[in-house]
Amino acid sequence: MSYAGESAGVTEAKTPRLLDQVRARLRLKHYSLRTEQAYVGWIRRFILSNDKRHPRDMGAAEVEGFLSTLATQGRVAAGTQNQALSALLFLYREVLSIELPWMETIVRAKRPQRVPVVLSRDEVTRLLAMMDGCFALMASLLYGSGMRLMECVRLRIKDVDFGLNQICVRDGKGGKDRHVPLPQRLRAALAAQIERTHLIHQQDLAAGHGAVWLPHALARKYPSAPREPGWQYVFPSGQLSRDPRGGELRRHHLDEAGLQRAVRAARLRGGIVKPATCHTLRHSFATHLLEAGQDIRTIQELLGHKDVATTQIYTHVLNRGGHGVLSPLDR
Repeated sequence: MSYAGESAGVTEAKTPRLLDQVRARLRLKHYSLRTEQAYVGWIRRFILSNDKRHPRDMGAAEVEGFLSTLATQGRVAAGTQNQALSALLFLYREVLSIELPWMETIVRAKRPQRVPVVLSRDEVTRLLAMMDGCFALMASLLYGSGMRLMECVRLRIKDVDFGLNQICVRDGKGGKDRHVPLPQRLRAALAAQIERTHLIHQQDLAAGHGAVWLPHALARKYPSAPREPGWQYVFPSGQLSRDPRGGELRRHHLDEAGLQRAVRAARLRGGIVKPATCHTLRHSFATHLLEAGQDIRTIQELLGHKDVATTQIYTHVLNRGGHGVLSPLDR
């Protein structure tokens, strides 16, 4: 099976209309740029692995073979294989209008059952103490509100409500909105960050820029909205950049990779041996709320979980080790 990246241009040249149709359909259905890039990448790899045949000339057998090879030879994670499957199903259903039969013979990558990594309160304190500036504020928000990494990075000024002490998370996982708490300890720092963003926005407007990207064609419906202060990102990038889809010069949000590197560096400096990441702060948020006696349904709502069974993984964290079992050595 080929995983070629260097010959991707050959596939683009042979099937430009197909890939353009995929992109157009994804945008019509409001898929994110990252999803678009991932789906097009998987479709390209699928075509390459089948001697560059057109997908219309292939079917369930080729799809099953491709996905099974990902699991057996590529040894990809279950989530990676599921993403590839979603991309190919989108191609056949939405672009080629071909309904594939249920593919029962696919060798599925196994999803391991693991409890999440959770930091103790002391470890969270040490981690945040090793950070400063904007990244320290963002990491504190992840722990203090339970937001996902990209939900924090994409936060807009209008969605921070100091009066009600809450943050509105827009278009979260599954396209759902929800409200999370605004930590009292972060009010002053967050207000100062928003004030800095206002100054940057005013400078951009004076330079003839200042328009921000809006989702779902809102910019056409509300032409003045992209330049309004409320729509600006709370954590703007340090420089202007070109929109990869439209080519407009705008100020986007901070690159999430910077926050990820800052958290990793802080973990090492703080002497924390657990493999903590930005998402670990979200796990810690939920676990510490459970420890404090908060009911699981409320935590489910704060995290934006569709099923309470997803939230119950944190009860498994609490019921293990020193939290739930007394070692016989201590009896």
